[in-house]
Amino acid sequence: MILVDASDVMMMRPDRPLFRDVSVTVSTGDRLGVVGINGTGKTTLLDVLAGTRQPEGGRVRWGSGVTIASLNQVTELSSGTVRDAVGAGWRGEAVLDRLGLGDLFDQPTTELSGGQEKRVALARALVADADILILDEPTNHLDVDAIEWLEEELRGFRGGLVLVTHDRHVLDRVTTRVLELDRGASYVHEGGYGGYLEGRAQREERAAATESTRRNLARRELAWLRRGAKARTRKSRSRVERANELISGGPQAAARQGDLDLTTLHRGTPRLGDQVVELHDVSIGFPRLTPLITGLDLLLDRRDRLGIVGPNGCGKSTLLDVIAGRRLPLAGRVVTGPTARIGIHDQTGRDLDPAMRVRQAVAGDRAQPDWWDAALLERFWFDSDAQRSPIGLLSGGERRRLQLVLTLAAKPNVLLLDEPTNDLDLDTLRAVEDFLDDWPGAVVVVSHDRTFLDRTVDDVLVIHDAEARRWPGGYAAWLEDRRVVTKGAGPATPAPPTRKPKPVKRNGSIRRRSSSTISREISKCEKRIARLEERIADLQARLAAVDTGHQRLAQLGRDLADSESEKAEAEELWLVLNLELDQGA
Repeated sequence: MILVDASDVMMMRPDRPLFRDVSVTVSTGDRLGVVGINGTGKTTLLDVLAGTRQPEGGRVRWGSGVTIASLNQVTELSSGTVRDAVGAGWRGEAVLDRLGLGDLFDQPTTELSGGQEKRVALARALVADADILILDEPTNHLDVDAIEWLEEELRGFRGGLVLVTHDRHVLDRVTTRVLELDRGASYVHEGGYGGYLEGRAQREERAAATESTRRNLARRELAWLRRGAKARTRKSRSRVERANELISGGPQAAARQGDLDLTTLHRGTPRLGDQVVELHDVSIGFPRLTPLITGLDLLLDRRDRLGIVGPNGCGKSTLLDVIAGRRLPLAGRVVTGPTARIGIHDQTGRDLDPAMRVRQAVAGDRAQPDWWDAALLERFWFDSDAQRSPIGLLSGGERRRLQLVLTLAAKPNVLLLDEPTNDLDLDTLRAVEDFLDDWPGAVVVVSHDRTFLDRTVDDVLVIHDAEARRWPGGYAAWLEDRRVVTKGAGPATPAPPTRKPKPVKRNGSIRRRSSSTISREISKCEKRIARLEERIADLQARLAAVDTGHQRLAQLGRDLADSESEKAEAEELWLVLNLELDQGA
């Protein structure tokens, strides 16, 4: 049964089309993902499909009697309790409990935080028994367990699903088709997230071939133009216009020029000394309440890549505030190194005047942004027009991207990121991952985005029952170990497993990975080994220099042992990858 059919839909921005000629049909059983860079109109398209906003062109039709439940970026809840806002009796309570709100059934909706409101609105949509679910970033503010539960819930949903999410794992497991919005145009890819990546790669290859042909034509036309005015008078005006068009790069300029280049942003980052941030027997939380974390000892290294994970409300964001010096611990000591310059990118971001222009926000007290500010904005895909745009016209994702720019513009050498992936597009996420891979300072990340954590952190600090424990081997190692413990198949503190690459199966047959893919993984592995060697040398020097303080000696010894174990694991993986490369040659 056809639930919603959009034909040649168009929406406008004040200065240009947001998107045009979008045609898509969602039927019972369809699971459609919508992707695109921030500002391409993903949220606007969802509003159009939900019927809460009229298109400025084209037509949208819904099946007879079709019911719609939606989750918007901006939530609106009815007054009363959380239980009343969700409804559906025991089913509503069960869903609330799975989303981490089991103790808030009788809480007034007016007393909820922004993240809690979003989860209540998600629960309301899930229990509505609607024919079509339209969800805008449903994994924001969910912890790992809730995201995994939501995946299974959406996979089992029998109606139609339209989903915007930055979580690549969810896209890969849930969607069966992907609608891509790109510079005003739209493309439908069959096969979910993998189909989207493959289709986009093919389109970019065709575009590259077209650009090569255009350049060859342009060279010939340029030679013709250079013969002089006498030759041009014998030619038609249309050919002169065609020549100028070819030379200038075609009739339309791309909205997003090239890839996001973040590799040069760290050039102005001040050097970080041996002492970064140290937490000694720290307890955090709020006065007169049970502490969220107790007895935490943590030494941040100048090249640390640390993720912080745990259920909602366990104190992850509060811990970041303590590390940043924005909040005092309930007990214990926090020591910040003399060279540490801390920048924090939190979930709320700073208040931005909607009337202020983007370039003014980055320039700060200066009358005009300097060349470095302008270059920074351009690297985050704020072109000259976007830089002059009022902040009030930016999409939610564009505002998050601007807030990240403002954090980096201060040139910190200790970067604290609290849910940095919320509302960012997939292109920006991949580029920020590459940026963090080569960034010279320390990074601490709070995130529930599994793919992002896999790419960016070496260790995780796991918070559970008011205790925090550092887990070497990264996020994937912790998840695997947690599954082993949950099944009762291993010890409570297993060693980090060695993760070896596996051949990819397609249609029942084993497909070997390309040599370029393996080479990229080898390069990443070599960078990881180099970072670990630098960290081990630094820890050894610090151990030799410390002559008092048994707690600090013990912590340094544990960190050194963990780093050496991780280095051995990385070296074994390097050998396996090189063997795979040799076998494929």
